[in-house]
Amino acid sequence: MSLIGVLRSGVSGMNAQSNRISTVAENIQNSGTTGYKRSSTEFSSLLIADTGTGNYNSGSVETTVRRAVTEGGTLNATTSKSDLAIDGNGFFVVKDPAGAPLLTRAGNFKIDATTNTFTNAAGMTLMGYSLLDGEPSTTLNGVADMVPISLAAVNSRATPTTAGSLTGKLPVDATPAATGQYSKKYSIVAYDNVGKARTVDVYLAKNNDNSWSVSLYDGTATPTPSGTTPRLPVDASGATIAPLATTTVGFDAQGQITGTGTAGSGTYTGAKSLTLTTPGGQSTTFDFSGLTQLAGDYAVTGTANGQAPAAVTGTSFDADGTVYATFDDGTRLAAFKIPVATVPSADNLEPRSGNVFRPTVESGNIQVGFANQGGRGTIKSGVLEQSNVDVSTELTAMIEAQSTYTANSKVFTTGNEMLDTLMSLKR
Repeated sequence: MSLIGVLRSGVSGMNAQSNRISTVAENIQNSGTTGYKRSSTEFSSLLIADTGTGNYNSGSVETTVRRAVTEGGTLNATTSKSDLAIDGNGFFVVKDPAGAPLLTRAGNFKIDATTNTFTNAAGMTLMGYSLLDGEPSTTLNGVADMVPISLAAVNSRATPTTAGSLTGKLPVDATPAATGQYSKKYSIVAYDNVGKARTVDVYLAKNNDNSWSVSLYDGTATPTPSGTTPRLPVDASGATIAPLATTTVGFDAQGQITGTGTAGSGTYTGAKSLTLTTPGGQSTTFDFSGLTQLAGDYAVTGTANGQAPAAVTGTSFDADGTVYATFDDGTRLAAFKIPVATVPSADNLEPRSGNVFRPTVESGNIQVGFANQGGRGTIKSGVLEQSNVDVSTELTAMIEAQSTYTANSKVFTTGNEMLDTLMSLKR
C-alpha cells in the first residue's frame, strides 16, 4: 500500500466531510426560511484499479450535493391574504429584478409600494395571466406571455355590461295583453363603456296560453304613458317607441321554457335569449332560460354583469389561482390568474440566490398549467410553506460529520508519521 495513497485518502475524506458540514450549516441557517428546500451530501467511492494481489492502492470518496425540492414543508396559517402556498406539486413563476423568469415555493408576497406588484421577501415579482381582456391563452412550455400581477391595472376600472339574465316564474293564469299593452314591467341596471349606470326596462306581455313577448327598452329614453292602462312606451306625440330588442318566449305543458311549440293561436318560434346593445355600451346577451310558467303570482329576478368605476381596496385569492380585485363598493373583479409551473425532475433544478430555482437539462423544461390540473397542487391564501429542514436531524448529521472528519484526520496524521519513519531509515 502506498503511504502517499493513505495521505490522499485521508484528505479526500476530510474534504467530503467538509462538504457535508457545509450543507448542514446552510440547512440550519435556513431552517426558518419560507419555502427553503434542504440540501444533502451524497457520497460515492472512487477506487483505483489494483496492480496486483499483494498491494492495495486506496481510493477516495466523491460527493454530490442534492436538494430535496419535491419534499414539501409544513403549511402554517398567517394573517396576510397575500401569503400564498402551493399544497402539492408545482412552483410559482417569478421574475428577479433583472427580469429573468425563475421558480419558487416562497409565497410570502406583499404589494411593493413603488411598482404596485406582488413581490416576496427576496424581491421576486409574482407573474401570472391577465383576465381583464378575457380568458388567457397560455403557452404550455413557456412563460414569456406572463405579466406581473399589479393592482394598478384595475384601479378605478369601469366594466361595461355584456351579459344579463331574467329568471323566475311567470303566472300561467295571467290575462293576455292587448296590442300595445304589457302584462308586467321590470328594470335592470346595466353599465355603459365609461361605467355609467343605464336602466334597461323589461316589458313582459302574455300573448296566449304558452307564449310571452319580451321587449327591452332604454329606461332613460322611454317615458311611460300616463293613465292606468299598462301601455308600452310612446313618445311625446303618442307614437309607439321602438324597443332596443324584442322576442317571443314559449313554454311547454310543464311550464318549462322551450324554443318552439304550439299555442292557442298555432305554432310559434320562441327564444331562450336576446341580444341588444346597452345604451352607450357593449353588445349584451340576456338569458331567459331560467324562466318558467307556473301557477301563482310573478316571481322574477334579473341580473346584469358590469361595474361602475370604483377604487381597489384589496385583493383575494381563490384556490384555482384566480386573483380578485376588491372595490370600495363591495364588488370584486377577477383580474389575474396565477399559474402553477412544473418540471419533470424538480430535484435537479438549479438553486439560485433568493430561494428560487432555474431549470436545467437534468430537470427538464417548464410546463405551465393551473392549480388542481394535471397533478398540480392547490393554491392556498393566508398560508406559508415552511422550510423542510429538521434541525434535530441536521444536528445529528453535524456530529457524524465532525466525528468522521476527525477519524480521517487521524488517518492522515498516522500516514504522515509512517512516512516520517520511512524517511528516517536512511539516516
